[in-house]
Amino acid sequence: MKKGDKLRIIRMDDNNGTDIQARKMDGRVVTVKFIDDKGQIHLKESGLALIPGVDEYELLE
Repeated sequence: MKKGDKLRIIRMDDNNGTDIQARKMDGRVVTVKFIDDKGQIHLKESGLALIPGVDEYELLE
């Protein structure tokens, strides 16, 4: 995975319903902005980051 790749968010962890912003991302197609040194995938469309192994997403071709 690299900058510019498109992902479909299946489900982001919403901290048991308390993170409304994460919950609203479910089902959206987003663009990878960058991947940090912890492996978190930062998104161009929001200030959120996907966490591999916690959040569910698929790489689109």
